[in-house]
Amino acid sequence: MAEDAVRPADGVMRGGTHLFPLRVYFEDTDVAGIVYYANYLRFMERARSDMLRLAGIDQRAALEGGAGVYAVAEVSIRYKAPGKLGDDLIVATRIEAVRAASVLIQQRVMRGDEVLADARVTAAFITLEGRPQRQPRDWLERFERLMEDKAQ
Repeated sequence: MAEDAVRPADGVMRGGTHLFPLRVYFEDTDVAGIVYYANYLRFMERARSDMLRLAGIDQRAALEGGAGVYAVAEVSIRYKAPGKLGDDLIVATRIEAVRAASVLIQQRVMRGDEVLADARVTAAFITLEGRPQRQPRDWLERFERLMEDKAQ
């Protein structure tokens, strides 16, 4: 395996895009061996969480410290081709826009160069009571750096 290859246990940042590998297991599919549509959302959630962790954003500490949490406020997804049992997939995630209390994220689930699902996710930063609030300044700066990396 090439040194720069993405391995199943890893998620990596490349030029502002997070690449999260996964394999389609039986539990991910319907009776026909096709990925059940809602499981794409699970795949994307895992990838977003891994991207935030690699970017140095500690969601658990924020939750436990009462600082707030991210909640998905909106998702738009287009399914283009079916994933199948045994497929090796990559979820490519990149930040599109950052606002004071939310982040717009593009996510693509891919099999090789083929896009299986393409989504736009708005993640709102909220208080533990569910009200929108500003994201921590250092998190905003980390998102800005990721967007700068994407532009290069």
